[in-house]
Amino acid sequence: MSQKSFSLKYGKRELAFSLPSEQVACEVLGRDYPPIEDVSSAIRQALAHPIDSPPLRELVRPGETVVITVSDITRAWQNMDQVLPLLLDELNLAGVPDENITVLIVVGGHRQNTASEFVTLCGETVCHRVRVLNHDAWDEANMVYLGKTSRGTEVSVNRLVAEADRVILTGGIIYHYMVGYGGGRKSILPGCSSIKTIRQNHLWALAPGGASGSNPNAFSGRTEGNECHEDMMEIAAFVKPDFILNVVPTPKGDFAGIFAGNWISAWRKGTKLVDEIYGVDIPEKGDVVITTAGGFPKDINLYQTGKTMDNAYYAVKRGGVVILLSECPDIYEPPEFSDWFKYGSRQEMEAALRKNFGIPGWVVLKEMECGDIATFVMVTLPQNADLVKKANMIPVSTMEEALAIAKERCASDAPRYIVMPQGANTVPLLDGKVSVG
Repeated sequence: MSQKSFSLKYGKRELAFSLPSEQVACEVLGRDYPPIEDVSSAIRQALAHPIDSPPLRELVRPGETVVITVSDITRAWQNMDQVLPLLLDELNLAGVPDENITVLIVVGGHRQNTASEFVTLCGETVCHRVRVLNHDAWDEANMVYLGKTSRGTEVSVNRLVAEADRVILTGGIIYHYMVGYGGGRKSILPGCSSIKTIRQNHLWALAPGGASGSNPNAFSGRTEGNECHEDMMEIAAFVKPDFILNVVPTPKGDFAGIFAGNWISAWRKGTKLVDEIYGVDIPEKGDVVITTAGGFPKDINLYQTGKTMDNAYYAVKRGGVVILLSECPDIYEPPEFSDWFKYGSRQEMEAALRKNFGIPGWVVLKEMECGDIATFVMVTLPQNADLVKKANMIPVSTMEEALAIAKERCASDAPRYIVMPQGANTVPLLDGKVSVG
């Protein structure tokens, strides 16, 4: 029987293994996509020919005040330091001086970013040209109440955003396993919203109507019928952003596409490119799915590993096995994630989450749920065993152990394998769509 060899990233090295060739259903790989070679020219072109909007220099008026949102340091891959100088120049040409422009780092419920992180995100020149500030979701005195959404979310946003003549959103679009896609409206919610607004909205990521567990409508690639996303769109509509500039990355981190213009339609066009690059058709679900979080730093902790678990969930048959490679040298980081495992049961944890919602707690819940439909076996460091078990997975320290458990637990004598070398980024599609459960 011929064997097919694989080598998947694990920490700062790779783990090798072989599978029977005829039993490998597919390998899930993001599509190669040519990077934009002249980024500056592409940005100027996008600003001059936006989607469903007048060009930015025709949209703004001389002397107006402008707030530009920039995602926080956890989204540094968006490379806005390449975008902002050209955006500022365009505003200057329209008669808006630098002193009328504020860059707001929209941290949502995350920590405040440091001055050095401002430079990383915006570039040193931009930090000298315009005012750069953090949003603080807990600073109620600097919030403006705008009303309620149709689902009852009380909308309060940063005063600078509410009172600016023009609001420009920047950011990046990738799959997001709560609201379908990142980018777009996320610069408003959670970006520059109050913590109360964030928590009320994010409760829609949990099953509504008194049911337990996460919302079955909240998953990667889904926006229609996704209550959390739809509520976010209503929240952003209160602000009425004037212009957007979002980017889509290649698998190697370059710019694949730049989308400028109307805050809804330009963002939606960007999501189509995400589907094209990162949505990967599979011929069938696998009896055994083998995936990696991507090696260091993507597998630095269990929190970051959650996205890979979720993507593998879409590729495995109910009752199948997922082998997950994630070294997790800092498995308990951040504390706001690992603290959610202190509860005696999942029911207690979910009750606390519904009372005081936090994204890390939702990630814990989603990770636990993965193990309900398939056996998740995690190849990790031996010292991580206790927390891995609490996350509803079986900890092992070698691929040999993991493959042996998969063979034992699998219902088939000749299991069909799916291998996901880019597990953190690629979303498996069955018949062109995400298949849940």
